[in-house]
Amino acid sequence: MSSGLNERQQRIVDELKYKGEVKISDLKERFEVTDMTVRRDLEKLEKIGELKRTFGGAILTSKDVALRERSVVRMAEKERIGRKAALLVAPGDSIFIDGGSTTLQVARNLPEHSKITVVTNAINVAAELSERKIPTIVIGGVLIETTNSMVGQVAIESLSRMAFDKAFLGGTGVDPIHGLSNSNMHEAEIKRLAIRKAKEAYVVMDHSKFGASMLFSFATLSDIHAIITDQVPDESLDMACQAADTSVILA
Repeated sequence: MSSGLNERQQRIVDELKYKGEVKISDLKERFEVTDMTVRRDLEKLEKIGELKRTFGGAILTSKDVALRERSVVRMAEKERIGRKAALLVAPGDSIFIDGGSTTLQVARNLPEHSKITVVTNAINVAAELSERKIPTIVIGGVLIETTNSMVGQVAIESLSRMAFDKAFLGGTGVDPIHGLSNSNMHEAEIKRLAIRKAKEAYVVMDHSKFGASMLFSFATLSDIHAIITDQVPDESLDMACQAADTSVILA
């Protein structure tokens, strides 16, 4: 437990690290306390630099949770999702894989010497593919250290000249109204372009991202072919996927 925090405040910090955002109404119900108590907790956490308060809630001071921290959260679920996604790749495919702890599992589950071409903006994904002797193109750009991803104008210009059979993308949240979202503006821009350049776009995410809406939306549900995940979404999200003709593939 962080120094000076009570158990409730520490749990708020932990949830922020997983989701990137919390809402006062949710915290009030979860901890069975008043609005004022939650607001005091958030005020204290903001003073010590753990979060930034927003209207109705709070976000992480830095919305990018380091990849090394995320990679150990729900690892079994992410491995299953990665295996399921890798099965969708056919010989001869040209695919795009972006940065993230779940997309890394997609790369790890591609068979060695696969007769495909992978384009990626993630250094760790490229390293994994190199070990698996899979032809890989790494796009350049500005490095985001927290996710090992390359972004910016150089990356955008590279992607704009390519086309993919399939794209496999991570996401920080999915919501019926806000769609698929991410906490980093520059990564969201890359995801948005990759979806446009792919015949089929898949988002790989575990169930903890359901109902979360991060700052930057990169796609509506109808923009993508399917969400590959480990649990059936709740009724509202499931119905929204059906209405958008977006499949939910369970791993």
